[in-house]
Amino acid sequence: MFFTKWIRRIYDAVIHLSGSKYAIWWLAAFSFIESSFFPIPPDIMLIPMILAAPKQAWKIAGVCTVSSVVGAYLGYVIGLYFFQLIAEPILNFYHFTDKFNEFKNLYTEYGAWIVFGAGITPFPYKIITIASGVVHLNLIVFTIASILARGLRFFVIAWLLKTYGERMRMFIEKNLGWLSVLFLILLIGGFALIKLF
Repeated sequence: MFFTKWIRRIYDAVIHLSGSKYAIWWLAAFSFIESSFFPIPPDIMLIPMILAAPKQAWKIAGVCTVSSVVGAYLGYVIGLYFFQLIAEPILNFYHFTDKFNEFKNLYTEYGAWIVFGAGITPFPYKIITIASGVVHLNLIVFTIASILARGLRFFVIAWLLKTYGERMRMFIEKNLGWLSVLFLILLIGGFALIKLF
């Protein structure tokens, strides 16, 4: 299966990359762009890096969290100042434009919960960061919700991998085929959630 082989190559490459002196910078860049426009979540790099260096788990999760929150500000700025130029094409790409006005109304009452929910689930976080800028969500609320959500997600992953690291590594490597399919389903499912609004 092509997708399984592709995931295996990425997994092996990231495991190799995690040993380089630039690994943490790659993770930071990946986490940053994911929060504003890149479709693939940083977990695909975070997990192999922690598995390869479990003693660095908290540092890796911290870098991922900070970079993701900083990247969320870029998404916010895109929505706030560049909606027609940048945000609208991104929303079109994710097939979210038609229902965007309905979604904007939810922010009036549930803005913090929407940001928090998207930050810990497979829902595309960049949609929420851009939308937050479009509707002028309070920046303090946006920041707190982003820090809590991204921190919870990445530090829980770090704790699990640090606690059950070697067993999880063996499990992942043994079952990478169906886990890659599950990852694809979750990724597609996150985008499919958009259409439920």
